[in-house]
Amino acid sequence: MTATLGARPAPGRGRARARHRLAVLGFMAPALIGFVLFFGYPLVATVVFSFTKYDLINAPEFNGLDNYAFMLKDPLLTKAITNTLWFVVVLTIARTVFALGVASVIARLRSGVGLIRTLCYLPSLAPPVAATLVFFMVLRPNGGPVDSLLGVFGIDSPLWFSDPAWAKPGITAIMLWISGDLMIIILAAILDVPQEQYEAAELDGAGPIRRWWHVTLPTISPVLLFGVVNSVILALQLFTQAVVAGSAGSGAADATGSTKYLGFPDNSTLTFPVYLYTQGFRYFDMGYAAAMATVLFVISFAVTIVLVQRMRKNSTAEEGGPGA
Repeated sequence: MTATLGARPAPGRGRARARHRLAVLGFMAPALIGFVLFFGYPLVATVVFSFTKYDLINAPEFNGLDNYAFMLKDPLLTKAITNTLWFVVVLTIARTVFALGVASVIARLRSGVGLIRTLCYLPSLAPPVAATLVFFMVLRPNGGPVDSLLGVFGIDSPLWFSDPAWAKPGITAIMLWISGDLMIIILAAILDVPQEQYEAAELDGAGPIRRWWHVTLPTISPVLLFGVVNSVILALQLFTQAVVAGSAGSGAADATGSTKYLGFPDNSTLTFPVYLYTQGFRYFDMGYAAAMATVLFVISFAVTIVLVQRMRKNSTAEEGGPGA
């Protein structure tokens, strides 16, 4: 018995395990190589360049924490952070509530569900540039459809992407229009709620609103938290819609669609990623842009970790139940 317990694995079995591990590694190699080349290396290079003065032409020069120190006193960066935080708060709440509302309505339909679901999802497939330009034409203050409709009732249409007070709400409206992907996810979660819970709540005298509030919402809360995480990351990385809206609103875009008026009007559409792009590819201050990219990555990662931890706590509490 002692000899059997202390015996080493047969050489053939060890070689079989080694071949199995090599086979697994071989199948994983393309993904690992892609991860290292297209994520790992750029991430490390960005952090390294953030401590240098680099203009894409001359060799990088180490300047320590100068780039990070300048971020603390850059007035345009403060404006970009303010705009980005506005989108993080407003867009996250509006996108999650809008997707939840549309999904709840579709879930209660009895006919035409497939068609309506498809129509609500289709805008999310539109290219961001095209979707922004469509909204710009729809909201055009002089002769646009919305302007003409409001004129019928004697209401003056806002200037939208030409007005600092309305530019961010206009971009938010674009993001809501293309939020069909989140709506589909929430709709799947609502349809997956067990009917027994609705029946039990109905027997207890709960009406439709109370059933939605006490049954639907708690059951789909992990999916809603996922929607919040997704919306926060989307707001932190908001770039294309802000650039296109600012370019179109300024009326100064060239044949390639680029303009020198990024952030128009009055820097109201200057988000953190737009300012990062301006520093890196317009002023060629790649060291400063790398520092901004590093900060953005750290913030996005930290926010995601906090929200995921919150999701896990909620899941653990639900699994434990009241009597846990």
